[in-house]
Amino acid sequence: MPQVHQLTINIINRSSNPLPTYATEGSSGMDLRADIEEEIILQPLERRLVPTGLFIELPLGYEAQVRPRSGLAIKQGITCLNSPGTVDADYRGELKVVLVNFSSGPQTIKNGDRIAQMVIQRVEIARLIQVDEIGSTVRGEGGFGHTGKQ
Repeated sequence: MPQVHQLTINIINRSSNPLPTYATEGSSGMDLRADIEEEIILQPLERRLVPTGLFIELPLGYEAQVRPRSGLAIKQGITCLNSPGTVDADYRGELKVVLVNFSSGPQTIKNGDRIAQMVIQRVEIARLIQVDEIGSTVRGEGGFGHTGKQ
């Protein structure tokens, strides 16, 4: 069995919900839950910032990515805007999720509903060097559908 690297992250939970966990041994993301006093009714195309009651202390060199939950997207038409959302290592505020309703009808979010998933990723810090030319490739400047439809 392959060894899995484990990272320790300090977290404050000011919600009534359990801490985020991985649903299965192979899961990449941990579910984030809504921490709200009153249910939210998202109208079609409405977006809302939904609190989680969680505060994390990421080590330098890591980020948390907030991503949509596929089940919520397909079943209710709710997804995350600004996806994946980035939580930087030096951010100490509450984790909040920007949700949008892309369905044709109103959708309800209740306290404790799983609204997004959080993936912890290692981050490389780049050093940019200004130059006058960059190397060429076969693709060159082709982009935005350049390779055509298969």
